[in-house]
Amino acid sequence: MRETAQAMACQMHSNKRTFAVYVVLRLIVVACAASALVFGNYEAFFLCLLTLVLFLVPAFVEVNFSITIPETLEVIIVLFIFAAEILGELLHFYTIFPFWDTLLHTFNGFLAAAIGLALVSILNRSDRIAFSLSPFFCVVVAFCFSMTIGVLWEFFEFGMDRVFGLDMQKDAVVTSIASALLDPTGSQHPVRIDGIEEVVVNGQELGVGGYLDIGLMDTMEDLFVNLIGAIVFSVIGYRYLKSKGSGSIVKRLVPWPSSSGGRRGSDC
Repeated sequence: MRETAQAMACQMHSNKRTFAVYVVLRLIVVACAASALVFGNYEAFFLCLLTLVLFLVPAFVEVNFSITIPETLEVIIVLFIFAAEILGELLHFYTIFPFWDTLLHTFNGFLAAAIGLALVSILNRSDRIAFSLSPFFCVVVAFCFSMTIGVLWEFFEFGMDRVFGLDMQKDAVVTSIASALLDPTGSQHPVRIDGIEEVVVNGQELGVGGYLDIGLMDTMEDLFVNLIGAIVFSVIGYRYLKSKGSGSIVKRLVPWPSSSGGRRGSDC
């Protein structure tokens, strides 16, 4: 473990610009953690600790799995973690900026497709595995990988809401509904109610100006923007593979096998 930790430290110091981003973000997170302890907000404190651990994931992957993560992708990953955990959860950007969650899910679809394409490319170039796909099927696998990650995340949000009573799948206010459960004949014809202005639950008005959609619209919107991100990267990745690696954008976003055979930076 000591050798791994030293190799990870060397890896994180190997690029000055990337390391500067790490330092700035870590200082902000440490300051947030200290503030959370002072005010007795232990949930926020543990969220900060989790963020610091997640910051180590790129270096851990590079050192232990013989994979080189491009500097651009590494910066995007740590910024994504910071935007989701610190800005989104701790500083309530999800509430302050309604588009924040949508923006992150779009980037998630894009990045997951990049990772999926990297996995296929690594298998395609492996001498130990008889595995070869055309550029089209490579991006199909990358696209499916991205969408699978998006679906699994929505499963996670649903599970957290059901088991721990959270609200990760944010509710939406709608003014019209259609449901077959309202059909008095039981013939499965949806009955529509329009112009909903108020809903009463247990004799108390909710005061939200309509009917609460319990997470469905949020889930579908998240999957849709994940789809957009996955499609965008799949198109870029397809052009990159067809041109046999002549594009510069994908090179900055797709990990590749490390030529050093693992523990990159362990000799620094």
